[in-house]
Amino acid sequence: MGWARKTGIGLGGSILLIVAAGFGLDWADRAFPPPLDAAKVVSTEVRDQNDQLLRAFATPDGTWRLKTTAKDVDPQFLRMLIAYEDQRFYDHDGIDPLALLRAAGQLIGNGRIVSGGSTLTMQVARLLEPRGERSLLAKLRQMARAIQIERRLSKAEIVDLYLQLAPYGGNLEGVRAASLAYFGKEPHHLSVGESALLVALPQLPEARRPDRHPENARRARDRVLNRLAVVEVIGDGEFDRAQIQAMPTGRMQLPALAAHLSETARRKKPGETVLKTTLRRDVQKGLEAVAAEESKKLGPRVSIAMVMADARTGEILGEVGSANYFESGRSGWIDMTRVLRSPGSTLKPFVYGLAFEQGLVAQETIIEDRPSDFSGYRPRNFDMSYMGDVSVRQALQMSLNVPAVRLLSAVGPSRLMVRLRRSEVRLKLPENDTPGLSIALGGAGITLKDLVQLYAGLANRGHPVRLGDGVNGEPAQIEGDMLLDPVAAWNVTDTLSAVLPPAGAKKLGIAYKTGTSYGYRDAWSVGYDGQHVLGVWVGRADNGAVPGIAGYKTAAPILFEAFQRSGVGIVPFAPPPAGAVRPAATELPPSLKRFSMTENGLVAANAREAPPQIVYPPEGARVDLGLTGAGPSSPLVLKMQGGRAPFRWLANGKPLPELTRRRTSQWMPDGGGFSTLTVIDAAGKASSVRVFLD
Repeated sequence: MGWARKTGIGLGGSILLIVAAGFGLDWADRAFPPPLDAAKVVSTEVRDQNDQLLRAFATPDGTWRLKTTAKDVDPQFLRMLIAYEDQRFYDHDGIDPLALLRAAGQLIGNGRIVSGGSTLTMQVARLLEPRGERSLLAKLRQMARAIQIERRLSKAEIVDLYLQLAPYGGNLEGVRAASLAYFGKEPHHLSVGESALLVALPQLPEARRPDRHPENARRARDRVLNRLAVVEVIGDGEFDRAQIQAMPTGRMQLPALAAHLSETARRKKPGETVLKTTLRRDVQKGLEAVAAEESKKLGPRVSIAMVMADARTGEILGEVGSANYFESGRSGWIDMTRVLRSPGSTLKPFVYGLAFEQGLVAQETIIEDRPSDFSGYRPRNFDMSYMGDVSVRQALQMSLNVPAVRLLSAVGPSRLMVRLRRSEVRLKLPENDTPGLSIALGGAGITLKDLVQLYAGLANRGHPVRLGDGVNGEPAQIEGDMLLDPVAAWNVTDTLSAVLPPAGAKKLGIAYKTGTSYGYRDAWSVGYDGQHVLGVWVGRADNGAVPGIAGYKTAAPILFEAFQRSGVGIVPFAPPPAGAVRPAATELPPSLKRFSMTENGLVAANAREAPPQIVYPPEGARVDLGLTGAGPSSPLVLKMQGGRAPFRWLANGKPLPELTRRRTSQWMPDGGGFSTLTVIDAAGKASSVRVFLD
């Protein structure tokens, strides 16, 4: 008797033993369970709000193994897989005796293994416990494991395991990873030819890799298409169409979008394999493409960051932390959407909004743009020129500096800071500094994300909005006081929506504002329509100067290009709220025809003065003036805003020697302890604070 016949008899006897074990040896099954936990190790996926894959991370062993179930795959592929690999899959219990007898007959007749008679369940067993070589012992172990697996899992669960674990060459495992790498798409809608290739590859994944052995891959694909059982599934005529389909010639990179947010998601949700975000894949892809293309025009060390959000819900739809995460020259690993930078002129709309809200100005009110001295602070326009008399509307559209400082002097820097906090945004001032007029021109720190959050309130008609973090933060409209009343917000939007687009850009119907920080370190542009807000930052991550960059020239073109390629579509602005009008200059009442101030930055009598307010020292402050030490002591600096000059200061009820028209004074106390400070303006309005001096 030859060795082949003996092997066949031995194989038949083994089958009987395995079947007996399946029915009678429960103790062995419990003692040696199949290693199903190995299938739980999958790649971490970051997905958008519609469950589309944004980014995947390899498993600890460097494998791309994406979580996959039958619902993720084209049903035609599943039918072809069953027809080619295991036609009686739904009828057997892990072992197909007919297939094994056929394999044994081929072994006896040919003297070699022609087919192994493996079922899909046996293949899953082999994938869970990879073997080094083909042998009878390994086959017996697979059969035993197949019986165990069938006793534990449903047929659907077994199919899911195969779809997730099947090898496709290199470090690709599972049909999803293979479909993305070879065809650049999820396996929802595979063509017949693509399905045939993915059915064939797991049998010899390295020898049939289409990126390395295209002819082997083609022959394997055609062999699947020629199988009679497969023909019955796909129908007559499909073979000819599938055969002429081009084979993939290379391996594509798996989706790699939203690098910074993906890393944030992994830190916030360690151990989770599916990380859901509020991003939209089409938006994210469009923004990243614009950032990559535009950064090439800006120099090797200049980067770009962007945030796009839904102004109604607060959801972040797209977020680009840098032009290229892996580009060291641009410090691409730094997420510039979260870094404090000077916002330049981008806060001016909120200064104007407060002035509109307080009735200080209307859009056609005349305001002066001339060299001015605000108690020693002398702002200058970006181009060092002045326009003279302009309307408030023109001043905001042209981003003139002096008019913005005039208005901030009237509404008060502290009031602006407090108002911005209604949007849960806190400006970062220089250390030991108090709010000053320089805030209007960028004299404070803010992140791009917070700036977009502020503009979301403008886009939302004055209702403040909290942006999420894209992962598990809670985006929502902020309950409580308005950022601006709807009429004031409408005045700002109406003004900014008429600003001409940058050179070469198409008019989109958005309102936008630009800004450039001192020293050409940051260029900004923030724009919004009736629902979406997009912020753009351009600069160097190391805070170095970039000669020549400017908000209008550098950032605004990127804003318009990104808005178009985001794919969100422009949403029209809401109709004006009740009471929102833009009267002509001739229709304005006398008090609103001209906004004027004294040379010291004080509001003239024809404007509505706010009551005086002491801004430094603040209520309850403890100030160290050196009064209790051996060294010399320092005077206490007094700062106030609002009110009508001249002003009288009182310390502990005693007036200081002189009246003053300035908003900054000094007082030298004669001892430490609690003191009460009061300021009274020309209209008799007063403000007081109690502080402790030592």
